Amino acid sequence: MTKEDYLAGQVLLIDKPLDWTSFQVVNKLRWEIRQAFNIKKIKVGHAGTLDPLASGLLVICTGKMTKQIDTFQGQIKEYTGTIVLGSTTPSYDLETEINETFNTSHITEDLIHQTTKQFTGKIDQFPPIFSALKKEGKRLYEYARAGETVEIKSRKISIQEFEITNIDDLNIDFRVVCSKGTYIRSLANDFGKALNSGGHLSVLRRTKIGDFDVKNGLSIDDFIKNLPKKD
Repeated sequence: MTKEDYLAGQVLLIDKPLDWTSFQVVNKLRWEIRQAFNIKKIKVGHAGTLDPLASGLLVICTGKMTKQIDTFQGQIKEYTGTIVLGSTTPSYDLETEINETFNTSHITEDLIHQTTKQFTGKIDQFPPIFSALKKEGKRLYEYARAGETVEIKSRKISIQEFEITNIDDLNIDFRVVCSKGTYIRSLANDFGKALNSGGHLSVLRRTKIGDFDVKNGLSIDDFIKNLPKKD
């Protein structure tokens, strides 16, 4: 693609690696595009944040296509991952240490599959306290890290599909198709509660946003390799 292509607007599918923030990916791609084409300024943004501990599809828009970001953000998303039963963490994932363990002797494969039915359709979900949502101008994770208690309101979300794809002792692999605003970490925590046990997220990968599929995505390194090299 040419300089004019990027300025006119492109939709880039990036397979985000672990430990990168979505903001870091945007900054890296913006810098690489500017360097490759000697552009002083270009708009680059992403259509939906992925946590650093999650991998997978990040839709990046450049130039005039950044105006479509809200449209892409509102589309149905698909995730795969792993829920670990029998323990919880304050962040609902591996960002924080296990803070409580629970008995799991009553849990059967049939119970696990039956419990997924509680989480399909329109449901109320509480976002994690360790999230970037704002309350009174401050990120929720800032309250959490400071040890402050804050009231969080539930939100209406929609889960179209919640499928258990593999059960390996307490490690439950799943696939979820859901609406914008769904926190898979909260789903993992709530799923553990519904099983009268604890649960937290150990793996998360976003595989689809609308018609966009991570199978068609590029790694950051491969994207950079495809850019023209400066003489």
